[in-house]
Amino acid sequence: MLSNQTFLITGIADENSLAMKIAEKVLQNNGNVVCTGLGVTPFHKNLSEKAKDFLNKNYADFDNAVKKVLGNNVYTTPLDVTLPKSLQFLAHDLKEKNIPINGFLHAIAMDKTIRNKSVKPMLEVTAEEFNDTMNVSAFSLISLCHALLDNGVLQNGASIVSLSYIAAEKVSFFPYINMSIAKAALERLTIEMAYELGNKYGIRANALRFSPYMGSKAGNATLKDEDVARAHRLSPLGNALPEDLAHEVVHLFRKETRITGEIRHVDGGFHIMG
Repeated sequence: MLSNQTFLITGIADENSLAMKIAEKVLQNNGNVVCTGLGVTPFHKNLSEKAKDFLNKNYADFDNAVKKVLGNNVYTTPLDVTLPKSLQFLAHDLKEKNIPINGFLHAIAMDKTIRNKSVKPMLEVTAEEFNDTMNVSAFSLISLCHALLDNGVLQNGASIVSLSYIAAEKVSFFPYINMSIAKAALERLTIEMAYELGNKYGIRANALRFSPYMGSKAGNATLKDEDVARAHRLSPLGNALPEDLAHEVVHLFRKETRITGEIRHVDGGFHIMG
């Protein structure tokens, strides 16, 4: 289904990350993957020892997980989407290694207003916190597109998939406030990319909203058991599984589809409930 195609997968933190499940499914469908993880890059300056330790551990967890689940031959590299030079380095390296990209998964998010499963009220969020979350979680879609296109790596007819969730549209009982606004922006940017890149390059862009999921580092840091249980109880089909999400991403990655500009739901029907 995805033979002779390579997809860039962002957002892998560990072997249980949704992005990892999607990378696995791409390989199962005869595609290839390039995986990026958060870590120290040559372009970080004046990092504290604490920050270095955090980034080094984060990248080690990512790299070990990729090797364990996807194998030793997968291209991996650190990427910080807030650093233009880091983005350009990735794109240039792919160009130098002659690795064309037929699509990518945007699964990058960060919100410092969520700590220990509690979230700041919106009125207490600072401009810096808001802008940092928006930059990493939403505008990075544009930054990544620009770097890949600027280096001629992202191919005509490619497919972009952004990961989101229902809180981008509705106030929810999940502990997301500031992040929800960033996800709303990500969805709107995805639609804008569907228009701009579709007209110019035939590139498709869609966003997927998934059920609450605690299997990953991000989910465990924010969600509570009762959040997941409540969504499962309310959803007509129960919460969707990572496998369901991976199937949908692979479907959208296929060259044969002319699907673009959509906000799709893989959530067991949770989004239809009042």
